[in-house]
This record gives sequence, structure tokens and C-alpha cells, in this order.
Amino acid sequence: MYDRIIKLIGDYNFQKIKSAKILLVGVGGVGSFAFETLIRSGFQDITIIDKDVVEITNLNRQLIANLNTIGMAKVDVATNFAKNINENIKIRAINEFLSKDNINELDKDFDFIIDACDTINTKLELIRFASINNIKIISSMGVGNRIDASRIKITKLNKTSNDPLARNLRKLVKENNLDSNIPVVYSEEVPYKKGEVNSMITSPSIAGILMVNYIINDIIKLS
Repeated sequence: MYDRIIKLIGDYNFQKIKSAKILLVGVGGVGSFAFETLIRSGFQDITIIDKDVVEITNLNRQLIANLNTIGMAKVDVATNFAKNINENIKIRAINEFLSKDNINELDKDFDFIIDACDTINTKLELIRFASINNIKIISSMGVGNRIDASRIKITKLNKTSNDPLARNLRKLVKENNLDSNIPVVYSEEVPYKKGEVNSMITSPSIAGILMVNYIINDIIKLS
């Protein structure tokens, strides 16, 4: 099934993708698109963490949401989704809310962490966990209340602008003596509305795909 990828990047590079061990935190708007991109790109060792269930409000933007999955645990739906694409893929599904109280129960040998969660304290703990265990990480900033997906890009946390979530995270990172020079995906666009966070499929999907694109290029070093 990965024949066209191998023809594009070569078997040696594909094997590096195949053997990479990925932790994905959050399989919602951003995370579900990152998840599918991982699967279809050849990653075959993925741990996913999410405590949520699929809700009707997820239907407008989350890949794993459909009328048959409403009410089901997102990690279970995501696992079935993955197995229907590649039955040999290794998925470890953790149906928990990740926090400082349980983060050290995770394996320490991940090659990359994809932070696609919504909770700023969890983002902070993931940055700390990655730093302590020498794991590469990329984190998603705010893409809600944005309508121009062309403004989404990869940069460093300390280079973001127009993003209240990134600003608050930078403050926490500094207070905890952590490195703010980590890669993030964020939107340069000023939020279209303030207050309650809403979104459509365009921005979260692009953000999720860009995160995996960053990891692929980091692994195979072709660009």
C-alpha cells in the first residue's frame, strides 16, 4: 500500500518513517488529521491519548466523527479507523486525560510527540516531558476562530504572534525555565471572533497535516 511513497522517497527513508515511534495527544480537530496523515504516510507505531467521546458537534471538522461513532470513545474510534487503512499498524490507545499526575507513566522512548490537545497545562507538561527525555515535539497552537487556512504555518513558539494561546504558553514555559524554541503550528490570522472558540474544518485539517509534514521532513532530511 505504500509503494508510491517508497518510489518517491526510497526504501531507506521509508523504513525510517515506518520505525519511528510517535505519541499523538488529542485526536480531535487537529489531531484526527494528523493521525490519518501519519497512517497514510507509513508510520506504524503510534500511541494516541484522548479522554473525549465523539459528539455531534464534532461532525463538522473531525475525521473520526460520523453518525455511527457519536458517543464512542475517540481513541477506540481512531484505532478502528487506523486498522481499516492498515490492519498491521500498531496503535496503543490510552483513554485518559493527560496531566502532570500521569504523564510519567508514558514510555520514554518516543521519537516524536505531536501535541494536538486543547489544555494549556497539558501542553506545558508535554514540553517538560519532551525536554527531560530528549524527545522531539511539535505543538499545535490556536486554530479556532480562524477562517483563513492559508495563514497557518510552522514556526517556533517564541516567534508566534496574534495567538492568545501561544502567548500564555510562552509565559508558562518561561516561568518553568523551559525552552520556548520548540516548533509549533499556528495561525498568523487575528482571531475572527473572541470568546467562545468555534471552528470549521479548514484550519484544523491544515494544521494537523502540516505537523506530520514537519516530522516527515525532519526524519528523512530531504528538504
